[in-house]
Amino acid sequence: MIFAFELLIALSFTVLAAWAATGVVRRHAIRVALLDIPNSRSSHAMPIARGGGLAIVLVYLAALLFLHLLGLLDAATVTALAGGGALIAAVGYLDDRKTLPASARFLVHVLTAAWVVAFLGGFADAFLRSFGLHGVLVGSTLAILALAWMTNLFNFMDGIDGIAASETVFICCAGAFIGWWHGADAGLTIAMLALAGATVGFLVWNWPPAKIFLGDVGSGFLGFSLAALGIAVSARGAMPIEVCVILGGVFLVDATCTLLRRMLRGDRWYEAHRTHAYQRLARRWNAHLPVTVVVIAVNVLWLFPWACAAAQFRALAPSFTVAALTPLIVAALVFGAGGREE
Repeated sequence: MIFAFELLIALSFTVLAAWAATGVVRRHAIRVALLDIPNSRSSHAMPIARGGGLAIVLVYLAALLFLHLLGLLDAATVTALAGGGALIAAVGYLDDRKTLPASARFLVHVLTAAWVVAFLGGFADAFLRSFGLHGVLVGSTLAILALAWMTNLFNFMDGIDGIAASETVFICCAGAFIGWWHGADAGLTIAMLALAGATVGFLVWNWPPAKIFLGDVGSGFLGFSLAALGIAVSARGAMPIEVCVILGGVFLVDATCTLLRRMLRGDRWYEAHRTHAYQRLARRWNAHLPVTVVVIAVNVLWLFPWACAAAQFRALAPSFTVAALTPLIVAALVFGAGGREE
């Protein structure tokens, strides 16, 4: 049972604290010239402060520790979520200040993912057994790869104002509701709402036209935290992992289709580009806001009902996942995800 007091504290503290902290981070970024300078692959035209995700990181980590002090999160879960998140954020912050080699970042992402899965006690899901994959070792290996992919995926998809923050708020709120409805752990449910609240506080500054960007410190942290929360909730049986896949469908489909097409064509897929479907739409419509609003609408009106159905009828969850994501795959390809750059 979630107590109203803890819920109120989680929401009010994270929203207000992140809003205030983002303002502080923005002033600091401008003072030290930590700016995102437009180039040929940018989706903005003016230098914008970056690194605003640091505010989300600090507020959310504080919320996790607070939940532990209240006895709502055990030490192993806090170590997994907060310890792993802090490592991802630290690497992202260093990358914001001085670009790090992609191989070094990816190595840290994989090692951190292994840290999380180990502290959560491994991962095995009914979805894997339906494909004949048994045992914690197989599930844990796939969970590590999924964590590493989500960490990078959010960095790829954080290319226009408000899109990554909006996606985070949706996934957290929808996941918290579905988890609560199906008896999820109260601490994890409130942790999801705390991350949503911290992101809302930042989103006030990031809503189109953005006054500050997440930076790698924020985008990687959000992708990692969402995946870690999803794995933690699924591992405890509150909802199947397919629910998490459906809720993150827009980002998963666009990023994966883009990556696969670039790899198959022989492009240097690890280099910066502007070939995601959402980036092409932003250029076609000459604005960020319509794209962000469309993504929100798809999330709420299309993916959320499918996720609820997958949680309610678990035996059909794989089929519901295919039904939910197939139109998104078609749309991504129609809009040119991964196609050659103009």
